[in-house]
Amino acid sequence: MAWALVGAALAVLGAVAASLLLGVQHLAPGEVLAALTGTGRDPGTAAIVAARIDRTVIGLVVGAAVALSGVVLQGLSRNPVAEPGILGLNSGAALAVVLGIRFLGLDTVGGYVVAAIVGTLAVAALVQALTLMAPRASAPVSMALAGAAVMALAQSLIGAVLVTDRGSLDSFRFWQVGSVAGRDAGQVLDVLPVLLVGAALALTSGPTLDAVALGDDLARGLGQNVVVQRGLAAAGAVLLAATATALAGPIAFVGLVVPHLVRVLVGVGHRRVLLLSVLLGPAFVVLADVVGRLVAPPSEVQVGIVCAVVGAPVLVLVVRRVRGL
Repeated sequence: MAWALVGAALAVLGAVAASLLLGVQHLAPGEVLAALTGTGRDPGTAAIVAARIDRTVIGLVVGAAVALSGVVLQGLSRNPVAEPGILGLNSGAALAVVLGIRFLGLDTVGGYVVAAIVGTLAVAALVQALTLMAPRASAPVSMALAGAAVMALAQSLIGAVLVTDRGSLDSFRFWQVGSVAGRDAGQVLDVLPVLLVGAALALTSGPTLDAVALGDDLARGLGQNVVVQRGLAAAGAVLLAATATALAGPIAFVGLVVPHLVRVLVGVGHRRVLLLSVLLGPAFVVLADVVGRLVAPPSEVQVGIVCAVVGAPVLVLVVRRVRGL
């Protein structure tokens, strides 16, 4: 475990360095250092570094939040494809935020978080209801299909709302695909209490998730209050997913790819998986953002699209393994 933590920490540092140095305009380490220390004389370089710091901080926070949420959702549902994006939770949260902006005049990240929590809970209930209608043996695939259907519906509704308001279309296009660009890192402070509560609930859910993996009956036999502890863990997952969406829009597949990668490295114990996901999730999102800057200069590909390109093959592999194909 120690070597895995060291490697993950190095991955985060490498991702941060790449995020500060690479982009449409590459910067030398000396230029970045001068901008950070205030000794640089080029205001253009200083502005580039400041923008990259903002998107790096947002990427780190969102990556950690979505990865943790994915671990908890997979553990609670005992479904290896459960993840905020695949289950449509992020899209539901984004739709609620867009509706709040359009019809309620929401204009703060705090307001976005409240709307996102409502949207996340509504979609979670809908996906669960749809899954229960399918045969139990096909539950993992049925849950993913239900989430995909809800995600498509939410994205269509977002598009319909934004098209009616050209200003909203230009300003909030990232609500459809997810992006860390153009966001102020100071917004993290606005949602920090919700983030901390969600992270605390998720990180302390390891014993509950391990017990749930053995089955509810055995968990009760081990002295677990299954209903309460499941509820607390689920609350943590919802808060993290909603906050991540409020900060960066719907970014899918991070909560799928990272937990499965972590399990390959350290096994299935949820304490280890949760701890390592806190590091690899941020590294994954930040590196995806860097790739998005480099693949089609001078334009950028949103981080949500890059994560989907990486995550879609992983989803196929996981589903094939679940079905034994």
